[in-house]
Amino acid sequence: MKIAVVILNWNGEALLERFLPSVMAYSKGASIYVVDNASTDGSIDFLKREYPTIGIVQNKSNGGFAKGYNDGLKSIEADIFCLLNSDVEVTPNWMEPIQEAFDTLPEASIIQPKILDLNKRDHFEYAGAAGGFIDMFGYPFCRGRIFQTIEKDEGQYNDIKEVFWATGACMFIKSEVFRELEGFDEDYFAHQEEIDLCWRAKNAGHKVFYVGASHVYHLGGSTLSNMNPKKTFLNFRNSLYSITKNLPRKKAFPIIFVRLLLDAIAAARFILQLKFDHCFAILKAHLSFYANFIKMYRKREKANFILKYYVTTSIVWSYFVHQVASFNILVKD
Repeated sequence: MKIAVVILNWNGEALLERFLPSVMAYSKGASIYVVDNASTDGSIDFLKREYPTIGIVQNKSNGGFAKGYNDGLKSIEADIFCLLNSDVEVTPNWMEPIQEAFDTLPEASIIQPKILDLNKRDHFEYAGAAGGFIDMFGYPFCRGRIFQTIEKDEGQYNDIKEVFWATGACMFIKSEVFRELEGFDEDYFAHQEEIDLCWRAKNAGHKVFYVGASHVYHLGGSTLSNMNPKKTFLNFRNSLYSITKNLPRKKAFPIIFVRLLLDAIAAARFILQLKFDHCFAILKAHLSFYANFIKMYRKREKANFILKYYVTTSIVWSYFVHQVASFNILVKD
């Protein structure tokens, strides 16, 4: 099994300098690549000078996360792609449990490790935590993270579990599956493109797993922080894209209508918090979605649809009304 660890970079020389040493030290047997999204800093010179054995793929433009990986992976040959954020610190033996899972779970096409917070190392990290899920209305959440509530890692998710989506911060995916799905949807640009990819994979009969015996530490927010309105825009719009593309019409249309109401409540909440730029970002997200609705709807032509895609009816209701902030309380096995 040939594994390629592929790091997407854009003007991230400082991140490469900080985090590449752990990747180089603990990824024995894997090939290491950096896909560069037309950086204008010293990233390429740094790599050539300090890490001459690393493969470098230089994209002609910054097409964001989705197009960046799609373009970069075309020239990389491996059985498994590990898509790794440039702000992730890996740990000794992080790859072995993943390799073993692929060997023992032939149905597994996508796998993520445990994602912990680099700055609070005994807690999960926002982007992925212990594996991702969505509710009936397409809102994402994770084992270990519901909205802004982050759980402490006390071994409660030291398991192997099928999940709905794996984080793009550290995602292992069979190269044949990535190519079968034609990669990420480039219309997303960034954020939630991994949820769409996993949803399409599941619609195609593939499975997504979380492996808790492997863990990495994620800095997070190095490109866009959670407080950035652009991130709010991308998350709200791209979530609507995924609902349109990946659900049967009789389910998608009513959910989009409900989302219009729920997102309006979210916008009102931002107003009460005096975060007017985030409120405007939600409005822009819906306008962009409606402008691109026909384009997204036409992408459904290739889809088969799974009907059971969610583990709870409304994570918004459970969290804000019933004060449920732990996945194991929300979903009792």
